[in-house]
Formats: sequence, C-alpha cells, structure tokens
Amino acid sequence: MLHATGVSCDSWRMGTSTERASEYRQRMRQRGYRPVQVWVPDVRSERFAAEAHREALALAEADRHNDDMDFVEAISDW
Repeated sequence: MLHATGVSCDSWRMGTSTERASEYRQRMRQRGYRPVQVWVPDVRSERFAAEAHREALALAEADRHNDDMDFVEAISDW
C-alpha cells in the first residue's frame, strides 16, 4: 500500500479498466451523482475559428454603429 496516495499496488486485486470504471460509476451514483455527456464545439477546428472570427467582426461593426455610449455619456454629466 502506498502511504502517500492510499493506492494499492497489488496487481492481483486490480480489475480490468472496465471493472474499475464500473465500480467508480457505482460509487458516484451511491453518492448521489449521475453521469452526463456534454458536447462542446471543437475550438481547434478551422470551422470554429472562422465562425469566431465572423462573429467578432460582426460585434466590432455593431459597436461602430451603436450610439448607446453617447447616450450614457450625455446623461452622466448632470
């Protein structure tokens, strides 16, 4: 038994990775957790980069045509 980590190195006690994963999932469910799967955009893809660039340009262009800040500055002086 490793003292610092509490992990056993006895290979005869270790199951397959599938068994260990199953046991881990069971323990987590007993603690009140449930597994979820989340799909997120792949920020490494060229498609993502192109869309992010397009959106950034659109926001920058919208800021140029937005007079909200002028309004805020105008009413802040009083």
